[in-house]
Amino acid sequence: MFGSTGRSFLVVNRGNALNSVGTAERPIVWTSRDNVLGLSDDNSTGQWGGIVLLGRAPVSDCATGVFNTDANPNANPTCEQSLEGTTVATNFGGGDSADSSGEMNYNQIRFSGFSLAPGDELQSLTTGGIGSGTTLANFMSFNSSDDGMEFFGGSVNMSNVVAVGADDDSIDVDTGAQANLQFVVVAQRTSGGDSLIELDSPDADFSVNARPRTLLQVANFTFLERSGSNSQAIRARGGAALNLANGVIDTNDETCLRIDETFTRDVPPSFNSVVGDCDATRPVRGDSGVTDAEVQALVDGGTNNNVAFTISLTGIANGANETGVAAFDPTALSSFFTAETFVGAVPDAADTRFGNWTCNSGTLDFGSTTGSCTSLPVY
Repeated sequence: MFGSTGRSFLVVNRGNALNSVGTAERPIVWTSRDNVLGLSDDNSTGQWGGIVLLGRAPVSDCATGVFNTDANPNANPTCEQSLEGTTVATNFGGGDSADSSGEMNYNQIRFSGFSLAPGDELQSLTTGGIGSGTTLANFMSFNSSDDGMEFFGGSVNMSNVVAVGADDDSIDVDTGAQANLQFVVVAQRTSGGDSLIELDSPDADFSVNARPRTLLQVANFTFLERSGSNSQAIRARGGAALNLANGVIDTNDETCLRIDETFTRDVPPSFNSVVGDCDATRPVRGDSGVTDAEVQALVDGGTNNNVAFTISLTGIANGANETGVAAFDPTALSSFFTAETFVGAVPDAADTRFGNWTCNSGTLDFGSTTGSCTSLPVY
């Protein structure tokens, strides 16, 4: 399936479902016309819009301005939002946390994303209020001109997740999303990219008391932070809840973690078995009322964390140093997670989790027989 630069994108509205199921050897590729014609290269982005999945699960930023809160959780039981990135008003959200928007399994989305106006963008994959009945697994975003993926509200459970070459944030979670991601690889191009994770919740734009509070939990991740135009690998703000476990952050000596605002600090975020070669001078950062020392205390309050770690990765596969880090059991965070004995997304070079359903590029070579992201696979 391909789209063109003429503002083409696919929106799956509430009450409908997308069933896009490939296989480990024959993934489904959503891409641009330029890619089909052989005109895309490793730095091409924004050649079509991407995919939007919408559902009826709860969101926090109610368009009416009447929010659900801890004190009044049913103030607006049908709370809904309007989708950004479209010229036609498109609503999502509701009261069905188990809603299904279908299944995407073994899918690639390439060269997508565009901006209709500042703050009004489409990503590679955008979800809005999808429910826990939606299945998302074995998913790759490649060279999105905005975020690799962005989740607005709803319940998002994903395993085997890849975001390569996003021009903005690789993973963006907002407006009450309840997101669990396990086995995650993120790699930036040196020429673009902001945070690898940007996490937000209702703040000055809406109300910090609006519920559900945004929650992102990531287990077994390998992050390759390569952009020279950003300030940190991971940023949390707006009172959102962040839990990270079993992670490897290869930054080439940049700030690993930033926490903005006291109500984000006070949730509080948790970190267990997370290691990174973070900036020696400022490995973590606080802002908007939070000090660097307070962020460091949060990191130190977890288990087996190290912001002065020596990376020994081969590509995305763990080396001796990563293998030596004791793993944390993430099932304590969510029943969606599985308990593993390793940190990072890939325990060793023999692991084939991110195999032939991915594509290769100058940014990151998975050794996939599907071939290059700049060409189409032939089955």
